[in-house]
Amino acid sequence: MAINMGSTYRILGYRPSVNFTWRQKLLTMGMLPGAVIEIIRVAPMGDPVQIRTRRVSLAVRQRDLADILLEEIV
Repeated sequence: MAINMGSTYRILGYRPSVNFTWRQKLLTMGMLPGAVIEIIRVAPMGDPVQIRTRRVSLAVRQRDLADILLEEIV
């Protein structure tokens, strides 16, 4: 999935292959299924990506973001 700056996505869940510790950290920061995230910035080479949710702003690697099942909100 191509991540575009300024887009908004809803978290549907996590892939079964996601690292348990990483998933727990994301859940603790409010990245719960059903939460809405906004793509703030994408680095020139595509990595990392800055995202914002209700409580936090994070910079995450594309490969870590790929472990989150997202649905684009139009």
